Amino acid sequence: MEIKKVGIVGCGLMGRGIVEVTARAGYDVIVSEINQQLLDNGLSALDSSLAKSVKRDLISEDDKAAALSHIKGTTNNEDFKDCNLVIEAAVENLELKKKIFTELDKICPQDAILATNTSCLSVIDIAAATQRQEKVLGMHFFNPVPMMKLLELVKTISTSDETMETAIAFGKKIDKEIVIAPDAPGFIVNRLLLPFLIEAVKMLEAGQATKEDIDKAVKLGLNHPMGPFTLSDLIGLDTACFICDNIYEQLKEPRFAPPILLKNKVSAGQFGRKSGKGFYDYGKS
Repeated sequence: MEIKKVGIVGCGLMGRGIVEVTARAGYDVIVSEINQQLLDNGLSALDSSLAKSVKRDLISEDDKAAALSHIKGTTNNEDFKDCNLVIEAAVENLELKKKIFTELDKICPQDAILATNTSCLSVIDIAAATQRQEKVLGMHFFNPVPMMKLLELVKTISTSDETMETAIAFGKKIDKEIVIAPDAPGFIVNRLLLPFLIEAVKMLEAGQATKEDIDKAVKLGLNHPMGPFTLSDLIGLDTACFICDNIYEQLKEPRFAPPILLKNKVSAGQFGRKSGKGFYDYGKS
């Protein structure tokens, strides 16, 4: 099946990033939000992101105008009725995602593919809320979507080969490098990443090293682009803690249990860059 029109559920940080790369690839895109204010905020941020790409000479003004011409916003999911692919980018809440997929299953054409951008939830649990399990898969993008090259495609025990082939072709068209991940806790990236981040927090808790030295050691000794505390603040400490909890709940492996320091920071509202303070202070009120 050829993808011609793409729907995105959610115009938050991840959703609008997916909208941007999809529109820049020449697809017609419709993006939904639960109310007009959130939609307007998301579309405004999307325009700003494209403007930054122009300023950095990554795209031209004509490219920006062309991308925006492909984008339409809505607060009514009925507008997904003629989409070939719909990607859900709502908050990480299993019951909410299942509700969205049940609704999309009734609205979208029978041959349409439904994808979830979840970073850790069971894709088959979400697919089970539909009558088209063979056409449901995970499409896990990484933040910031326009900059990060990786796309994890998550194949469930029900996802058809045809669905995967179509998803792979779409991923390549939007200029992503693709890995096929199992529908298992954490998929590939988070399964490897979270124990690494947790161990860094435990070292800090134990007073074995400062966060600055740990970050410097990882950057210069392991050649990572950023250290674990800088990365955690970028991901969002609340997001990291949620993923840890989710994987630990499924696997019961202590290496995935969130450290007390991480949980305390989340309780204090210190989520990282988005709140102005996490492991580092970003000077926001």
